[in-house]
Amino acid sequence: MFSPEGPTLRELAVQALSSVERGYDLLAPKFDHTPYRTPDRMLGAVASALESAGPFGAGLDLCCGTGAGVAVLSRVCRESVTGVDFSAGMLAVARERGVPEGPGVSWVRADARALPFGPVFDLVVSFGAFGHFLPRELPGLFGQVRSVLRPGGSFAFPVVAPPRPGSRGYWTLLGFDAAMRVRNALWRPPFVMYYRTFRLGDVGRELARAGFRTELRALPEFGLRADGSPRARLVVARRLP
Repeated sequence: MFSPEGPTLRELAVQALSSVERGYDLLAPKFDHTPYRTPDRMLGAVASALESAGPFGAGLDLCCGTGAGVAVLSRVCRESVTGVDFSAGMLAVARERGVPEGPGVSWVRADARALPFGPVFDLVVSFGAFGHFLPRELPGLFGQVRSVLRPGGSFAFPVVAPPRPGSRGYWTLLGFDAAMRVRNALWRPPFVMYYRTFRLGDVGRELARAGFRTELRALPEFGLRADGSPRARLVVARRLP
């Protein structure tokens, strides 16, 4: 799963026994060499899908990590791009990266559940971060996103179809989540990282309650499943007045 430049087993163990924030501070220098970084293929597919709906003004990458998603915003935004994350270590790596061509980029350290912005963004994106939020936190999280969007602004994020029950992928994710629950029952501080708690049906209902109108767009770059459904979709939630 990891390249030679990625973290060692010992480093991963230390991270797993830390808080989420401290764990990502430790992982940050090697994060881009792990499977946790959103693949360029996914970033490109999302950028292509958003280009047809843009251009946008100001964009925010929510839980930006080392800044890979900023490249998407730089392609579709004209005014400014902001990355926000609560890990100082991840933001330090992001600042060291080359900034893509396009609008100016700024980095802000903050918790996604208490964003320090007014309604100044036209587009908010997020990649691979929702496993760090418990289902009961989604209403507050989506409320925060709505509060920083201008009326009519959009909140967009990709979702991948879950593995079929009984498949290797299904048992892998089930085992990972079970291990995390045991870890959090026995060790403090907790490390919230669950892959099976972000269900599309629940997400759609919570987005509607938060004041969004949601549509799903297939990402054709990832093809179709055996039943004809897309392997990956882009959720685009537009803020209602």
